[in-house]
Amino acid sequence: MTKHREPQFLPLRTFCCVSCACIHRWKLNDSFILPRPGSRYTLMGGNLHISHLNKEEDVGIYQCLASNSFGTIVSREASLHIAYLENFKTQRRNPVRVREGQGVVLLCGPPPHSGELTFTWIFNEYPSFVIQDTRRFVSQKTGNLYIAKVEPSDVGNYTCVVTNTVTKNSVQGPPTPLVLRVDGVMGEYEPKIEVQFPEVVPVAKSSTVKLECFALGNPVPTISWRRVDGASFGRKVDINKASGVLEIPYFQQEDAGIYECVAENSRGRNSVKGKLSFYAAPHLTEKPQDVQKTIDDTLVWECKASAKPKPSYRWLKNGEPLDPMEQDRVQANNGVLTIGSLNLADIGMYQCVAENKHGRIFTNAELRVVAIAPDFSQNLLKAQTLARQGGDILIECKPRMSPRGVISWRKGKEALRESHRVTVLDNGSLRISNVTKMDAGLYTCVARNQFGVASSAGSLLVKEQTVITSPAGHLDVTVGESIVLPCQVSHDPTLDLKFTWFFNEQLIHFGSHGAYFEKRSAGDIMIRNIQLRHAGKYTCAVQTKVDSVSIATDVVVRGPPGPPVDCQVTEMTETTASLSWGPGMDNHSPILSYTIQARTPFSLGWQAVTTVPELLGGKQLSATVTDLSPWVEYEFRVLATNSIGTGEPSKPSKKARTKEMVTPARVNGGGGGRSELVITWEPVPEELQSGPGFGYVVAFRPLGAQGWMQAAVTSPDASRYVFKNESIPPFSPYQVKVGVYNNKGEGPFSPVTTIHSAEEEPSRAPGRVRARSVSASEVEVTWKPLAWSNNRRRILGYELRYWGKKEKQDTASVIRTVGNKTSVLIKDLEGSSTYYMSLRAYNSAGVGPQSIIVNVTTKKPPPSQAPVKIMWNTSNSKVILRWDQVHALENESEVTGYKVVMNFAVPIGLSIKRKEKKRSICSFVHLECETVGLGTHLQSLHIIHIHNEGVYLKLGLSASTCISTPTLSLLHLLPW
Repeated sequence: MTKHREPQFLPLRTFCCVSCACIHRWKLNDSFILPRPGSRYTLMGGNLHISHLNKEEDVGIYQCLASNSFGTIVSREASLHIAYLENFKTQRRNPVRVREGQGVVLLCGPPPHSGELTFTWIFNEYPSFVIQDTRRFVSQKTGNLYIAKVEPSDVGNYTCVVTNTVTKNSVQGPPTPLVLRVDGVMGEYEPKIEVQFPEVVPVAKSSTVKLECFALGNPVPTISWRRVDGASFGRKVDINKASGVLEIPYFQQEDAGIYECVAENSRGRNSVKGKLSFYAAPHLTEKPQDVQKTIDDTLVWECKASAKPKPSYRWLKNGEPLDPMEQDRVQANNGVLTIGSLNLADIGMYQCVAENKHGRIFTNAELRVVAIAPDFSQNLLKAQTLARQGGDILIECKPRMSPRGVISWRKGKEALRESHRVTVLDNGSLRISNVTKMDAGLYTCVARNQFGVASSAGSLLVKEQTVITSPAGHLDVTVGESIVLPCQVSHDPTLDLKFTWFFNEQLIHFGSHGAYFEKRSAGDIMIRNIQLRHAGKYTCAVQTKVDSVSIATDVVVRGPPGPPVDCQVTEMTETTASLSWGPGMDNHSPILSYTIQARTPFSLGWQAVTTVPELLGGKQLSATVTDLSPWVEYEFRVLATNSIGTGEPSKPSKKARTKEMVTPARVNGGGGGRSELVITWEPVPEELQSGPGFGYVVAFRPLGAQGWMQAAVTSPDASRYVFKNESIPPFSPYQVKVGVYNNKGEGPFSPVTTIHSAEEEPSRAPGRVRARSVSASEVEVTWKPLAWSNNRRRILGYELRYWGKKEKQDTASVIRTVGNKTSVLIKDLEGSSTYYMSLRAYNSAGVGPQSIIVNVTTKKPPPSQAPVKIMWNTSNSKVILRWDQVHALENESEVTGYKVVMNFAVPIGLSIKRKEKKRSICSFVHLECETVGLGTHLQSLHIIHIHNEGVYLKLGLSASTCISTPTLSLLHLLPW
């Protein structure tokens, strides 16, 4: 049969149908072709040769039919088209007159043809072809030339050239003159789409589709494409903006949808839309296979194909539709063909045809129906069938016969009766359950159908069942011991035994396991010098011709622990290493202790080390190794011990070196000048520098950055490093660390610390600065604080400058506050004096601008004269003082009252009750001593000294007063 071809245009003069050696016939448009001697049609080996093709007679649908003794099949259809291209009929065309700026369409009007065409245009003379761009477009659908906006350079003759892609012939049309009109220039206008695609464009699967879109307009419109559903174009889509063509190769289902072409210029926009619909000709996914059936059997063939739209199915028998008179027995539904009660008339060649409007596909299958009498020649019953007592047995009976007949059984010469133990299966085989000695004998299978009878016989022998007498068990052994695994059986003495041993379900090959396994008498085996790897499940399998039995023994092998796992060094110092590990297999004996070993490039192999704790118990999974040498590379491993012994060591840890040098302490920084990063640390003492060539490695990076910037400081006494760079933002956080090095190499780094680069000085002055005189010597200054910090600076405190009226500002005294205080008290000032003050904020970068200058005058000083003529009287626990009033001088503040102060050297149980009136001049006071002990009165009171600050009184107390021993105290009398 020929391979199907989509409709195409053939320049060939032959078309063939390839098939097996059989009779071939051809149809053209459903009519048989009858080749005769001398005609243009010739059959050669099934191929149809057509000479002197005629486009009127030979164009059409061809189909080949091949027939032999099994039936007839038809080929897929093929369309034959004959390509040709005639000349243009018209020899002359009228001029096309347009204004400058106007759009124009020059028609091609191709001559009669068959086959795909391509179009080009000649401008004036060959070979000057029109170059397509955003202004000029040649449609490969119509052949017309489109000029969006005519320019004076476009004036001339245009000739359409048409080429047949099959025959490769080309013809030229008559020239079309393009003439520029002189009656004005065309004004601007919005785009007018002249070339557009259909509203619905069906596209075949895996084909290439091209959409054309071009518009006339002034200014020249721009063309753009988009999918209406918003999906983006795939990488395979080619958009040629210059020629207005959208090309989609290898079209698939996901490419289907509505596409829009938009033409726009400064005067407006216009658009057209079209739908690309996906279709696919049928493609077979499931084919019927050749089959041979027996009479009265049922045939089911299934045929499936993928297609878009979904295909329909029909069936042919020997090239013809199925007989509608056989609908009750022959049914075709959605590609499934069912034929019931097969007979010899159903023999033939069948074809499934799957089709939709885009194509049609055929698949072939042969049906053979056989009819034969029963025949055992190919499947005789077994001469002897062995069965074990108590078991089940199946005696198969598979004669060849068609149709399927009746099968019966005999035992000896009598018909076999079925029971709950004896059953004839649907396929004719005989099944006997729970076989007994009585079931032994000769069995005959008899098969019958309408074409004859046949039989076959065989004997059933019943044997005693095999039993393993050794009990299943569990053995617990220690590494190095030898054990015997028994496997004793009782069995039918007429049957041979076969012993097979398995270890963890894998067959044991004796002699290939290092002589550990050894066969013993009967079915026993011995395992010599047992090892840990020999622990597991051992199975003894015993097999005869009639049955097989098995027994399993679990063997547990106890031994030294397995190697610990994941030995890691978690921390190193100059002389210690912290290790951790995980427990290995305990091999059925609990781990009692661990031992740690170490080696260095200088040691002789592995050696035990000192640990903390000294004894490592079985639950201990970490320890600290001590007494190590500084700056030495170590490897460590761990060994576990149980009651059996010490096991294999763990894998060595990764090499780790003990520390040699200390790291700098108190790494900090901040401050400095603009664009500076200041890093400080405490220098390492000389005795800890571990050798000559000592220095520091300063590492720093912006907070959040990945890599570190580093600088070497060669002086061992250095404690500061300043990195200056104009790109450093003010008050930016940096991570810093400081390491050490000497001639032997680099040491460790300090922990990472976060500092800030130099900040900017405060940019604003404090506001609302106020000064208030508190006394003759004190002034309180208050202000409104600035914001504590931002991303460029902080406020560390405030600097107050103050000076007297007769002093210069340059000589001002300075008071600095720390923190966010809002007031300060100035002391030790002169009374009745004027002072000036200014305030600035400060931080590590310096001070900010000065506030406004405020002034304040201190109060007058207190009275300078002390009270005189002090007199006192005592009465029990009371002291009464009297004195002369003090009169203030002209430059002193007015006297408003007096203050009596009584100081005791040690605390006593006295309560001083003062009777005084403020704002009035009072010249006496009562002092009352209330006892808290046994005493009730003061024994004596006398003046010991008088000077200008007041009066000192000495109180002598006897043993009966408020305290148990005499005590010295002072009393002051002050005016205010």
